Amino acid sequence: MTHGTAPDKLRVALFSGNYNYVMDGPVRALNKLVAHLEKRGNDVLVFAPTSKDSYLDHAGELVSLPSCPAPRRPEYRIAVGLHGAAKKRLKDFAPNLIHISAPDLGGLGALNYGRKNNIPVVASFHTRFDTYPRYYGAAWAEKYLTKYMRYFYRRCEHVYPPSQSMADELLRDGIGREMRLWTRGVDSALFNPEKRDMAWRRAVGLADDDIAVLFVGRLVLEKGIDHFAGALKAAQQTHPKLRALIVGGGPERTYFEERCPGGVFLGHQGGEDLARAYASSDIFFNPSITETFGQVTLEAMASGRPALCANAAGSLSLVDDGTTGFIAKADVKDFTEKLNRLAGDAALRAEMGVAGRNKALTFSWDAVLDDLIDNYRDAMASYRGDTARRSDRALPEAA
Repeated sequence: MTHGTAPDKLRVALFSGNYNYVMDGPVRALNKLVAHLEKRGNDVLVFAPTSKDSYLDHAGELVSLPSCPAPRRPEYRIAVGLHGAAKKRLKDFAPNLIHISAPDLGGLGALNYGRKNNIPVVASFHTRFDTYPRYYGAAWAEKYLTKYMRYFYRRCEHVYPPSQSMADELLRDGIGREMRLWTRGVDSALFNPEKRDMAWRRAVGLADDDIAVLFVGRLVLEKGIDHFAGALKAAQQTHPKLRALIVGGGPERTYFEERCPGGVFLGHQGGEDLARAYASSDIFFNPSITETFGQVTLEAMASGRPALCANAAGSLSLVDDGTTGFIAKADVKDFTEKLNRLAGDAALRAEMGVAGRNKALTFSWDAVLDDLIDNYRDAMASYRGDTARRSDRALPEAA
């Protein structure tokens, strides 16, 4: 198949909860997708909440959805529906495929619009939002969010998780019907071990014999920052040269700083600055269990760093336990044990770094995105050929 050109031009309406105002892994992936679709000669229109401030010049045309600040996370916004000018713009655009990346009210409005107007709807899966309440004293709400996500994704033609382990987890929980993988790529020229810079390390306060343990991501509770800080503190009893190197911003920065005394907090980094931080660290530590892929883990591997990650869906598809890094139980004790093993063996860190780099080289953005375009066309063809797949179809009971 000639990707993105046959049998007809794609006109994709993409709905996202965040497209340009807070930088994270899904934002990077979605912007890569839009740019690639346009490069292949297709039309794309993006619908998402917007903010006065943004972190990047986004790809494609962006239509603002009405939204409100997220509870306890006001830097993020929640779309409150699809109506008014945005709905008219969607109608005028006349998409032949709708892609939803967040199951918020904007995504729900798009899903209902597609089913009402006989437009196939697909969804990419980026985050286990239903696990968030456990970090904010509302664990009781998790089962209700899971039930809603089950209802939402089972109405889509395809669901695109970023890893096989995530697909298995979703199928186990009855979230979605037909799974097609949309993995991720990495810029292996940008994220490269050769970007290691000892002069930069000294400039930010790291001694040459310090063992820099890198965290990259939003500074929020659901990223596992308590586990990071707890394991680092425990491991420092055996290896006092361990130092936290933290990249990212967020509402819990002060909280994190208090729990990582002596750590280096760089704030948000991008491009060459981010690549230098990866390569100039010694161990990459991702304690999050909410990741569905872990773009930062792939970037660290491309940078030649051994990866210590929680036993979570995204990380399981990237880290080969004992070869490119370690997979640990999501508790301080196991994280500490694995961190001590890496801290005490420079040769093992180097060996794992080489293996991680070699694995990362197999992840190509163009190949990944062309596969997604093929999956789009499969969804469109199956929708046209199956008249039973309409808004009144009775879905099977969730598993």
